[in-house]
Amino acid sequence: MAGQRLSMRKTREILRQKWCLGRSHREVARSLGKSVGAIHATLRRATAAGLDWEAALALSDEALDERLYGAPAGGGQGRVLPDFAVVHAEHKRPGVTLELLHLEYLQQHPDGYLYTQFCEYYRRWLKRRRLSMRQIHRAGEKLFVDYAGQKPQIVDRATGAPMPAVEPVLNAGELMELRELVRSVVIAGHVKDYAIRLVLATHAGNAEATAKVRRFVRHGASPRGLLAMVLAAKAFALFAGRINVSFEDLATVAPPALRHRLLLNFEGEAEGIAVEDLIAEVIRETPTVQGKARA
Repeated sequence: MAGQRLSMRKTREILRQKWCLGRSHREVARSLGKSVGAIHATLRRATAAGLDWEAALALSDEALDERLYGAPAGGGQGRVLPDFAVVHAEHKRPGVTLELLHLEYLQQHPDGYLYTQFCEYYRRWLKRRRLSMRQIHRAGEKLFVDYAGQKPQIVDRATGAPMPAVEPVLNAGELMELRELVRSVVIAGHVKDYAIRLVLATHAGNAEATAKVRRFVRHGASPRGLLAMVLAAKAFALFAGRINVSFEDLATVAPPALRHRLLLNFEGEAEGIAVEDLIAEVIRETPTVQGKARA
C-alpha cells in the first residue's frame, strides 16, 4: 500500500538499498515484503525533504520521521517528547508506574503530551528497540521448573560408572487405557461450574473478572483452556488416588493450563505484569460456590 507509514527501520533500509546499493524498486520491495508503490513513496518523500544517505544516517529516528512525515498531529508542534530511555529505566524500579512518570513529565513540561499520547509514544519507542522472535506455545509444552539445587547425582551420572538401563513401565496399549481412565474420572456439576467461572474470570468484560484482569488483560482464556484445565484436573485426581475432581485440583492445574492463553494489553505489557499473578488472583477471588465469598 503506497500510502502506508513505514517504521523508521524499514525506511532506513529502503534508503540504504536504493542510495548505497543501487537496487531497483522491485528488488527492494521483494527483499522487504513491501509494495513497489511504498518504496516509490518513501523515496519521493526523502527526495522532497532534501535528504541523501549521509544526511539520513545522521538523523535520529524521531528527526527522520519528522522530516519525512512532518510533526506529530494533534497540536504536537513545540511539545517536548520525554526521554524514553530514562522513562524505561525508571519504570523498572519497584512501585514506579507510567502514570507516575507522566505526572513527573508534566511537572517539567506543563504543556506536554497527555497520558494517552505519552503512552503511545512510549509504545512506539519500545517497538523500535525491541527485537523479538515469534514463538508458538502449545498446551503442556511450556513448563516452569525451578533450579534443582545442589545435586551431586548429576556429577556422578556424568563422570561415574554407567547408570542402570531404563526399563519401560507402560506399553502403548496401557498408555491408551490410562488415557481413557482419566476421562472416566468424575467431575461434579458444582465443581464443573467452578471451572467455568475460573475461565470466565480471565475475561476483562465479564462480571466474574477481577480488578487486575479488567485493567491488564486484553484477551482471556478460550474454551480450549477450560477443556485443558478439566482434563489436567482429572489426571491430577487420578494420580492422587481419587475418582473425582476437587476444587483444589482445579486450582492446582489452572496456572499451567491457562498461563499461555491470557494476552495482556499494552498497559499490562508496559507494567511488566506476570500472567501467573493474574491467574493466582483469579483463583483467590473466585468463590467455589457462586454467590458465596471465598474465605
